[in-house]
Amino acid sequence: MNAGERREEILQLARTQGEMSVETLSEMLGVTASTIRRDLAKLTDSGELARTYGGVLAVPTEAETTLAERSHEAPEVKRAIGSWCAKQVPAGSHVLLDAGTTTAQVARGLRETSPLSVVSTGLTSLQQMADLQGVEFTLLGGRYRPVSQGFIGPITEAGLEKFTFDFAFLGADAVTAEDGVCEALPEQVRLKELMSRRATHVFVVAHAEKLGQRPFHAWADLGSGWTLVTDDSADPAQITPFEERGIAVVRVDQMGNAVQN
Repeated sequence: MNAGERREEILQLARTQGEMSVETLSEMLGVTASTIRRDLAKLTDSGELARTYGGVLAVPTEAETTLAERSHEAPEVKRAIGSWCAKQVPAGSHVLLDAGTTTAQVARGLRETSPLSVVSTGLTSLQQMADLQGVEFTLLGGRYRPVSQGFIGPITEAGLEKFTFDFAFLGADAVTAEDGVCEALPEQVRLKELMSRRATHVFVVAHAEKLGQRPFHAWADLGSGWTLVTDDSADPAQITPFEERGIAVVRVDQMGNAVQN
C-alpha cells in the first residue's frame, strides 16, 4: 500500500468508524505512528480530516443546514417539545440552553416562568427572552457560527466552566443510542459534553426524524444519565435502543403533553 492508498484508507476508516487515534491507525495499517502522523498532517491540511483531542475525525461531506432552513422543519413538533420541557423547570432555576431551533422553543416556553437564571450559547434563545424582566440572561461568547447562530470554541467553553445548572437543554443534528449526539464539528460535540457535565438534569431535544440518523461523524458521548425528549411519532424500534442503555425517553404530543411509550 503506497502513501496515497494508505491515506484513502485512513479517510474511509474515519468516515465509517468515527474518531480514530494515531495508535489505532498505526496498528490497523501496519505502519509506524510517525508515518500515520505525516499522513494525518496531509489530510488535515487538505481539509479532509479535522483534529480532535483524541485523534482525528472525517470532515462532513453533507452540507450542514442553516438555522433558517431548520426553522421550517417540524415547527409545531418543536413547539410542543419546547412546551413540555419548559414545564419541567420551576421558578428560581438555573438553566442552560444550547443553540438551535428546538432549544429556542424551550426558551419560548420559559417566558411564563420567573425568576430564572438562563445561560445560552445561541442567539435564538436571546431573541425569545430579551424583553423579559424576570430573567437574568447570560449569552456566552466565542467563535460565532452563522449557520447555527451559536457560539463555540475555547472562549465559549471557558465561560461555561464558570457555571453550574439545574437543567440543561441540548439540541442535536441527530441522536443514536450507541454514540449519543451527532453534530457537524468536533468543537460542537466537545461543548455539548461539557454542557452535560455542568448540569444536574440533562435533556436532549430532537424530533423523531433525527433518531438513529448519522449525517456527520462527530459524536458527543453523554453517558446514560440524560433524558431524550422527542415527539409521539417516534416508534418503539426508535425508542427501545435508548431505554436499553438506561436513557429515559419522553414522547410529547402536539399539545405538549407526555404520552406513554
